[in-house]
Amino acid sequence: MNEPSANGSGSLDQALAHASRLLTADKAALAEEQAREILKVVPGHPVAELYLGAALRKQEQIEAALAILEPLARSQPNASVTHLELGLALGAAGRGVEALAALERAVAIKPDLAEAWRALADHLHATGETEAADDAYARFLSTANRDPKLMAAASALVEKRVPVAETLLRDHLKQHPTDVAAIRMLAEVAARLGRNADAELLLRRCLELAPSFAAARQNLAMMLHRQNKLPEALAEAESLLARNPRQTAWLNLKAVILSRLGENAAAIDAFEKVLAQYRRAPKVWMSYGHTLKTAGRQADSIAAYRQALTHAPGLGEAWWSLANLKTFRFEAADIATIRAQLARSDLAGEDRLHLDFALGKALEDAGEYEQSFRHYAAGNELRRRSLRYSADDNRARVVRSRELFTPEFFAERAGWGAPHADPIFVVGLPRSGSTLVEQILASHSQIEGTMELPDIMGFVRELGARLKRSDPSRYPQVLAELTEAQCRGLGERYIAQTRVQRKLGRPFFIDKMPNNFAHSGLIHLILPNARIVDARRHPLGCCFSGFKQHFARGQSFTYSLEDIGRYYRDYVELMAHMDAVLPGRVHRVIYEEMVADTEAQVRDLLRYCNVPFEDSCLRFFENERAVRTASSEQVRQPIFREGVDHWRHFEPWLGPLKAALGPALESYPAAPPL
Repeated sequence: MNEPSANGSGSLDQALAHASRLLTADKAALAEEQAREILKVVPGHPVAELYLGAALRKQEQIEAALAILEPLARSQPNASVTHLELGLALGAAGRGVEALAALERAVAIKPDLAEAWRALADHLHATGETEAADDAYARFLSTANRDPKLMAAASALVEKRVPVAETLLRDHLKQHPTDVAAIRMLAEVAARLGRNADAELLLRRCLELAPSFAAARQNLAMMLHRQNKLPEALAEAESLLARNPRQTAWLNLKAVILSRLGENAAAIDAFEKVLAQYRRAPKVWMSYGHTLKTAGRQADSIAAYRQALTHAPGLGEAWWSLANLKTFRFEAADIATIRAQLARSDLAGEDRLHLDFALGKALEDAGEYEQSFRHYAAGNELRRRSLRYSADDNRARVVRSRELFTPEFFAERAGWGAPHADPIFVVGLPRSGSTLVEQILASHSQIEGTMELPDIMGFVRELGARLKRSDPSRYPQVLAELTEAQCRGLGERYIAQTRVQRKLGRPFFIDKMPNNFAHSGLIHLILPNARIVDARRHPLGCCFSGFKQHFARGQSFTYSLEDIGRYYRDYVELMAHMDAVLPGRVHRVIYEEMVADTEAQVRDLLRYCNVPFEDSCLRFFENERAVRTASSEQVRQPIFREGVDHWRHFEPWLGPLKAALGPALESYPAAPPL
């Protein structure tokens, strides 16, 4: 820490060097004493003041440290170490946004200042800027390491040359198998390639070798969260916070995990603590808004989204989050701001597509349907470019499922699986009325609503595992190889994994992952007593509603009218096949019939679920439970009859969708003949 220039005698240089050594040796009190002695002799000496500020910070005398470091940084605008030390002190004081600015100044002055990159990565994680945080940490690795191979690997990560980084790291680890920095970097490579399970194993190996390696533990918590291992992820986040409760990056991570777990009150509290330090962090405001929305606090969620936009008016996801409330209406000033942001030439593609979807919703509400459709189409086109979806591949999976799932196949496996009758699977396409069905069921005293649970999809990925991305999936054919014990084991695993989502102790619970319709055969094999409810809506209403919806993840088939039409057609065919091979196994709810005669449809639904009728199911809109889907605000209102034919406003532009639907459109609500 000897960057600021100093003139003086050899004894002064020796005194400064001694103070530096004391700081390096974590003898902060002695370093403070030494620095004060120097300043008595040479008042205002910049290096001595820097050392004094650093010593005070290390002793947690933060305000005293800032009283020295803030004026010092103003007088030394090009001293990178001074701005680094100021950033560390500001962070300790809970002034996160100012800390970010100081650290960014430090690395701008001296790009190889490793400690500044590491601190910057922590602050970026705390503000939800995950990609920028990963890049900053890679810069830290490339500057902190002195091994040429590790430096080269870290540089390759910074430059997004992931295969090069992987080769260098594997070569290095052959010679140095216990190098935890290299193992952690290889885990980062695996994560960027989507090999989450490999990344988890590597990070666990890191922590076996170095249990106090906080960066690896943070990455492990994030990787567990990404794989939906939420209780384990929370445990790792809490372990980090037990070591340093003031590390806001870890608190933000905990808040995100709590939100996914449905612990909304605790998540809101954690987000508020993060925001106390990062008042101008738009992505934290946005995450806070999402949790408030789920908890049913709509006015507060709107205020949070608007706070995000105050600090980042081009943050497309915040505009879309407002639109995605469905019951929200944009003001003229909002529409003008969105248009101004779309006119920017420097707008990121992710922001642009969200803004297009948001403007499409705003113009639809204003009755400007042609312009609305143009913006929906533009947003879909941008999103589709980033996805790898093949309607032909989906069609092939449906054909394979029909070939596998025969009456004989299920007869040979009668009685297999776990006996639990707890789950009620609500399946279908997104925007089909499935959230309405869920809300009706969750208003019953014996049934608990949870969320769109990813567990069945996780089983599918596990069963169909491929060695290489180019290999064909083994699913669903692999189901023919499962033994009775394996089917029962998967059913028991499902019950165990989903228990964390059940808060009320009710005998039944809902899994509302719509895509599970494609895995009805698997569900029957592993949980033969579970209920399966197929929520179905008019194909044009359902498909166009999906087309104008930007989903946070998944649903890759919705970003083209042709793709979503073909997908609906495949869905209808597969469910008709399941009706034929397992008669009565699936209960179907037609949205338009639910709207037309709600009580009769609700009685039929409850009878299928083997629970008595309760009047509360007709007053579902009074249920204050958390709802984590795009329809969350709509199902807090009585049945919305006016929305049934809303797609007709856009009919002039739906020709490609009609053509793709073919007989599925003509025969609705019945299925076309198989």
